[in-house]
Amino acid sequence: MPLWVHGLLLLSSLSAAGGQLMLKQGAAGRISAMEFVNPWLAGGLTFYIAGALLWILALSKAPLTLVYPYTALTFAIVYVSGAALFGEAVPVRAVAGVGLVLGGLLLINLR
Repeated sequence: MPLWVHGLLLLSSLSAAGGQLMLKQGAAGRISAMEFVNPWLAGGLTFYIAGALLWILALSKAPLTLVYPYTALTFAIVYVSGAALFGEAVPVRAVAGVGLVLGGLLLINLR
């Protein structure tokens, strides 16, 4: 897989993760339906859609078996960012899990 496709996948993962973080911020503490109409949610959806478009472009250029594992990168980014930005708890075993996910992604892409 060409290096630029890895770049697309990294941007896709970062966009999707950023979108998730913005969606969380926009949804936190909201109760009524109108409170869910806010810039955080609009930005989150925009980033999420941008990530999806980059993802589709990457799918058109590389095998699914190499592209799909990058979804795990999004999980890792969201997990670490959730802890850093929202003060969510991070047990040691969860840090080990994120490390294993990243290690798996690395192993899949070493060819």
